[in-house]
Amino acid sequence: MALSREFTAYLQELFDVMPGVAVRRMFGGAGMFREGVMFALSLDDGRIALKADEETIPHFLAEGSTQWEYPGRSGKKMSMGYWYAPERLFDDPDEFRDWAQNAFMAALRADARKPPGQRKHKTGGE
Repeated sequence: MALSREFTAYLQELFDVMPGVAVRRMFGGAGMFREGVMFALSLDDGRIALKADEETIPHFLAEGSTQWEYPGRSGKKMSMGYWYAPERLFDDPDEFRDWAQNAFMAALRADARKPPGQRKHKTGGE
């Protein structure tokens, strides 16, 4: 099932709580980008996953959230550090903004660990 224009518009509205977020359709779903870095995704099941790391995973676990996984070529489950957002956030724009901001910060930390030539986020002297 491909991502509808209506759902793409919903995602843009949802993420408008943060300045500079672009929703890009991809792989039957969408990626949410800010400053060139993807920090959230939504696939064809309509759920939204936020980037997480050692600092933010405990919040997802406390909410009973699970990590987004996909089947790799060998059939082994693969992950990219995205966890499903608790559904209660979609009714609270302020709290959703906090979670989205934390996901963006986790994405920046992950990006900073990459070799300089592979980083998406460019800062001051780069």
